[in-house]
Amino acid sequence: MTDENAVASAAKLAVLIDADNAKPSVVEELLAEVAKYGTAHVKRAYGDWTGTHLKGWKDRLLAQSIQPMQQFAYTIGKNATDAAMVIDAMDLLYTGRFDGFCIVSSDSDFTRLASRIRESGLIVYGFGEHKTPKPFVAACDKFIYIENLKGATTPATAKPTPRLPAADPHDAALVDLLRRAVEAASDDDGWARLADVGNIITKQRPDFDARTYGYTKLSDLIAATTAFELKRRAPADGKPAVLYARDKARAGTGTDGAAGTEQGDA
Repeated sequence: MTDENAVASAAKLAVLIDADNAKPSVVEELLAEVAKYGTAHVKRAYGDWTGTHLKGWKDRLLAQSIQPMQQFAYTIGKNATDAAMVIDAMDLLYTGRFDGFCIVSSDSDFTRLASRIRESGLIVYGFGEHKTPKPFVAACDKFIYIENLKGATTPATAKPTPRLPAADPHDAALVDLLRRAVEAASDDDGWARLADVGNIITKQRPDFDARTYGYTKLSDLIAATTAFELKRRAPADGKPAVLYARDKARAGTGTDGAAGTEQGDA
């Protein structure tokens, strides 16, 4: 386990689910995604559990040890669930026991909540469908589209169908985004550590995800554009080799400062 992964796994997270606005069928994949960023010390799902529209949640709540939080709908057309989630989130924030929050909803009403939590120095991971309004997406440190989680439990031998053909340079906006990130993270020879590239892109676009383009890893997406070189560099301290990327337009303009191997999985 790398130092970065160790830090991520140690992060204490609170997972708050707007059950009125999320589907129970994705809970397993959602929590598996949450585990990449830390440990869910609190898992709560909010809704009016006396109604019939949430009946599909019961088995999921029991299987994943998610605590159902009852909130009656006081008035037709008004969503009391949102207010209950916000109040609980602030209560949990003030305990000082958490490193971050996972807000599961496609509702823009949580935009201010996400901003407020970030103002306190905590990380906010948003989870929602592609219909999620952009203000809520932008208010999160990272936003994961629920559609990208579907199929996460398929056999390892199954390969996703790329949405970006390997030799197709048509998506100029995507290639430009990648180029700017690689340039920002690059050394004098143009080589940029792929992890740094991913961090820069996420800061600019919280909803950026290689899976949106049909690839499971950023390295696969970058390779598919055919606009970059990829190679591994072995650190001098004996730690595992790290994957680097360089814009092919810069190839030959400098000398490589460290030995590396050919591209591998990352």
